Amino acid sequence: MTTTHQQHAAQLLHSLHRPGTPLVLPNAWDVASARIVADCGAAAVATTSAGVAWSLGAPDGDELDREHALAVVARVAAAVTVPVTADIESGYAADPAGVARTVAGVLAAGAVGVNIEDAPAAGTSALRPVDEQCARIRAAREAADEAGVRLFVNARTDVYLRAVGDPADRSTETLRRAEAYRAAGADGIFVPGVVDAETIGALVAGIDGPVNVLTGPGGLPVATLAALGVARVSLGSAVAGAAYGLVRRAAEEALRSGSYDSLAGAISYGELNALLA
Repeated sequence: MTTTHQQHAAQLLHSLHRPGTPLVLPNAWDVASARIVADCGAAAVATTSAGVAWSLGAPDGDELDREHALAVVARVAAAVTVPVTADIESGYAADPAGVARTVAGVLAAGAVGVNIEDAPAAGTSALRPVDEQCARIRAAREAADEAGVRLFVNARTDVYLRAVGDPADRSTETLRRAEAYRAAGADGIFVPGVVDAETIGALVAGIDGPVNVLTGPGGLPVATLAALGVARVSLGSAVAGAAYGLVRRAAEEALRSGSYDSLAGAISYGELNALLA
């Protein structure tokens, strides 16, 4: 991707974050899923770190190395014409300098957005201190500025997802982190783990910038989230999980009952082959 093309893609990604008309992202994890998502009319393609890790034989949660993660981002970005934003977990790095290297790699791969989370690893409840996370966000912003690309930095805070602290204090802590992350250079704030309309509405009202929420089966419909002022709706690992769920159902059915009904509704061989031609 040329620098000019990438700059235009970055500007487009920014423009797609409109409160009340959210960017809807059924997250992809490989070229085939990215092509399918784009073919369905998605305005952008987002990767899911969990789906990418699972597809490469690793668990989610800072277990996958930078090189393998970025190789997937590069293949996805080369396979679609819409902007690509990459989920880079907490940066695939131990320090801000490492985050900067990761972001430089994301840009070299052709993507124009990143998610950076403030939880250091799966299985831990504590979040990084705010000043430490801000240093990582600043490093990402500086790396993008140096490359001359207006990278969309989506700062994720896992206050709700990891149930950090007293429930009554989570909104305050989320707003505190959101303000600091925005000041450090984040363009948007991602708050996974929030599912009720009242809390989502309060966070949208209290955050100065586009708000991203995570949803899935049983979650609020896109129309409801739009009415609350959400600017970005992510399906996260849910699509990859559903795909692997189909693998298990089909395998169990074939091995136990000898039937194949679970495979109904599959994309045909010819259609998928043509989509990847």
